[in-house]
Amino acid sequence: MKTVVCPGSFDPITNGHMDIVKRASGIFDRVIVLVAANQEKHNFFTTGERVEMIRRVVEAEGLPNVEVDSHSGLLVNYIQQVGAAAIVKGLRAVSDFEYEFQMSLTNRQLLPECETIFLTTSSRNLYLSSSIVRQVGGLGGDITGFVPPCVYEQIHRKLTQGQS
Repeated sequence: MKTVVCPGSFDPITNGHMDIVKRASGIFDRVIVLVAANQEKHNFFTTGERVEMIRRVVEAEGLPNVEVDSHSGLLVNYIQQVGAAAIVKGLRAVSDFEYEFQMSLTNRQLLPECETIFLTTSSRNLYLSSSIVRQVGGLGGDITGFVPPCVYEQIHRKLTQGQS
């Protein structure tokens, strides 16, 4: 059984993230969406909120081979812990590749058997990022086409909290 890990901050999860997760779930036996729990990073949503949002999306999408977890340590330690065969990352642009390639080489240095598989985003999600969702939504823009429907309300509520 081939297990892969799709790590990220998912702050919040977008349709672009889910495109990669769905495609990975069609290729591999088990996909773990791993929410990075980095205490030094100031995330908009808590780790628990992000995990719960992703679980709801996975359930709504009917993806029985996809699990959601969080981890605050080195990714390679988690990879070893769950016996994953690889890391799956989505790429939007050359700038993504440069960063992800560096991370891939670092992970291979720390764990030589650690492979990284890159999936390119679909053209409809090329521009999409969590920061775009937060910015557009926080300014009152319509983000319904950017995020999964089952978490839209939670995202919208948090983004517009305290605005008059």
